[in-house]
Amino acid sequence: MKIRVGQGYDVHRLEEGRVFWLGGIQIPSTFGPVGHSDADVVCHVLCDALLGAANMRNIGYHFSDKDPRWKGVDSKLLLAEVLRMVREAGYEISNVDVTVVLQEPKLNPHIPAMKACLAVVMAIPEEDISIKATTSEHIGFVGRGEGIAAHCVALIFKD
Repeated sequence: MKIRVGQGYDVHRLEEGRVFWLGGIQIPSTFGPVGHSDADVVCHVLCDALLGAANMRNIGYHFSDKDPRWKGVDSKLLLAEVLRMVREAGYEISNVDVTVVLQEPKLNPHIPAMKACLAVVMAIPEEDISIKATTSEHIGFVGRGEGIAAHCVALIFKD
């Protein structure tokens, strides 16, 4: 059995009046992330971690922000395409672990819905998806409410 690990990191600026998509669900908020797609930072770090584990470069390589096809796209579709590519290469997902860094709104009440949504998109059990939320203790761009960051580790395997 071949086992591989990948790591992902993503940030997005926050802006008033934007819809806040995170982990495939809409988060109630007066502000949201800015990006070429729907700017779902959880879906983006999952893509990067999975692509990295499979040695397939990164999300920007496959879904360029210069390509109008991806303007405003639902990031769950990007994640589904990444999963198709990883599985086509013969890999399966063992587990993923995401940490979201955001000052507010508080995310813990939304984590079960994010896990449920992503389990469907990724076709893996919820127990194989870990999502954690933390703040940056009012330090840096996240602490000032200017942005959101996320980290992810993914473990994939091939028999």
